[in-house]
Amino acid sequence: MAEGHAQFAKRIELLGRKHRKLERGYVTRVGRDGLISVLPKRARRGFPVTGLFLIVLVFFGFKAFTLAAIGPVTYNERLSRLANGSNLEQIGAKMMAIDPVTQTLAELTGPIMR
Repeated sequence: MAEGHAQFAKRIELLGRKHRKLERGYVTRVGRDGLISVLPKRARRGFPVTGLFLIVLVFFGFKAFTLAAIGPVTYNERLSRLANGSNLEQIGAKMMAIDPVTQTLAELTGPIMR
């Protein structure tokens, strides 16, 4: 009787482990014999390149939108005020400086905004 209970407890533990793996997502596959198998999705590993790309895209879009909205003269005046501020503000001024990508995007979006 104790042996049967130990097997039952082991089976329950295995089912609990499988259930925890399936909570993160699963894929169903049909084998050659027609049997449907439910397998856990693989965990994604590595650096999220797509997320980084979206952050960079949004950053350049924001810079271009701001440049097109307020104009290059006002934009440069505000950047010069930032450049005279604290260390963090100086870093922000360098990051927000007008570059060729921002200039091109601002020229493309400027007529659309007006």
